[in-house]
Amino acid sequence: MYDRAHLVAVATDKGDRHYTDLAVRLKVAPVTAWRLWTGKTAPSARLAAAVQDEYGIPASRLLKLSEPSTQAAA
Repeated sequence: MYDRAHLVAVATDKGDRHYTDLAVRLKVAPVTAWRLWTGKTAPSARLAAAVQDEYGIPASRLLKLSEPSTQAAA
């Protein structure tokens, strides 16, 4: 699970108020930044590292492990 709210809050505090600002700072395509900004996709390992470098948010804060689902034995 990806915590987009934390990224947006920290980015906004740094003056990045739009996904295009995120794209410039992270050096990614605007569509990639939009996906991160809106929560449509979680960051890759490379993007998580860039977020940590640029915004100081560790990957462990961005990404939360979801609880494994329990499935009934068939």
